[in-house]
Amino acid sequence: MRKQLWIGGQWREAKAYTELKAPYRGNNIVEVPAANEEETAAAIEVAHRMCGVMRRIPAHERAAILERVALLLADRKEEAARIIAEEAAKPMKYALSEVERTVQTYKFAAEEAKRISGETIPLDAAPGGEGRIAYTVREPIGVIGAITPFNFPMNLVAHKVGPAIAAGNTVVLKPASQTPMSAYFIAELFHEAGLPSGVLNVVTGSGAIVGNKIVLDERVAMVTFTGSPEVGKSLRAKAGLKRVTLELGSNAALIIDQDADIERIVPRCVMGAFANQGQVCISLQRIYVHEHIYESFVEQFAEAASKLKVGDPLEMESDISAMISPAETNRALAWILEASSNGATVLTGGELQNGMLAPTVITGADPGMKVSCQELFAPVVIISKVTSVNEAIALVNASKFGLQAGIYTNDLGTALQAADELHVGGVMINDIPTFRVDHMPYGGVKESGTGREGLKYAVEEMTELKLVVINRGNY
Repeated sequence: MRKQLWIGGQWREAKAYTELKAPYRGNNIVEVPAANEEETAAAIEVAHRMCGVMRRIPAHERAAILERVALLLADRKEEAARIIAEEAAKPMKYALSEVERTVQTYKFAAEEAKRISGETIPLDAAPGGEGRIAYTVREPIGVIGAITPFNFPMNLVAHKVGPAIAAGNTVVLKPASQTPMSAYFIAELFHEAGLPSGVLNVVTGSGAIVGNKIVLDERVAMVTFTGSPEVGKSLRAKAGLKRVTLELGSNAALIIDQDADIERIVPRCVMGAFANQGQVCISLQRIYVHEHIYESFVEQFAEAASKLKVGDPLEMESDISAMISPAETNRALAWILEASSNGATVLTGGELQNGMLAPTVITGADPGMKVSCQELFAPVVIISKVTSVNEAIALVNASKFGLQAGIYTNDLGTALQAADELHVGGVMINDIPTFRVDHMPYGGVKESGTGREGLKYAVEEMTELKLVVINRGNY
């Protein structure tokens, strides 16, 4: 089977192709286009030509298209989930959940299409402003270059394509090389839903070629990227005056105060640490537990982690499956070995089961070890003992990342202190940092990125504010 590039509302043969392999079985799934610079430019040109058409489509029609996409996806959710499970090795229970979230994301985008508004400004508040009326409007920015990752291949596409369409923009989408089928599937749904041809274009290939062309081409008005900090920094340096939104990495942390109910929170923490093999930007990587309950928490958490089922992503019973590539698995194993060789204790996991990394729990890891200070992006969690919430907050903030953090506490003052002092984009009180619903503002500080996603907030990023002033008097 061979896929083609999706440009101008039709399939277009590419000059070169690569084999897409399933992370779990290792078999070839499909041949995928490896676009060159010329083919990428063709997609950008089509999107650029369609900007004028898209600007004239009224908000209610843009909303209706997005609603139809949500309905079409809901009708085919099992098919969509199977695509995710096969190309990303995401266990089916989580793949289905992603599809359901994606449906909601497009519904939120449809609603936001009808809420784009400005404000009136009282110019007579300043001397010389008498006799004038002022108001603002938000206009589409133009061609959006969207570069998406493998870990949520449908929902993170929706977080870029949804608000872009809602705001009246056109899109050139470059999905992750390992998960292109989800993007092509969504492109077909948009076509079926009545989106004008050329508004959404999907171009697969290497970041060095396709991504670089998107970033450098002057016809692209904005780049929205989710991926590694290293690539994000390079992208921003090349983008010039383009608007750029970056959702980058993290090593998300959770603080557990001495009054927390361990039995209630352990299942939630296990899910936050190991869902999708820990390959989530806000996956629970670091847990700081008050010394009074540390031993009990560690025992219960490690036991629950060891009971997770490692297996075929297409089986509903599987909790953990293969990481996205053998190279990533080997990297995680090397970091675990580095930690254990330097005094840390691997309580469970730390080894392969049929080629898959078992859920791994580590204690006694120094803050300077890679498993602590870098983004693991693997089914590995670090648990550390602290003497106070103040100590834990300092350890959380010592990271170069700052996407989301969480705290479990029954003390309101402690909760508000954490909300004030944690230097992150979002603080989850009495929940894990992995919590996200799709209409909330989402983004980080420090090396976790710039700008915000979440439909309303993404629409603001993807529109330009225009001021209109009317002189009612003599001119």
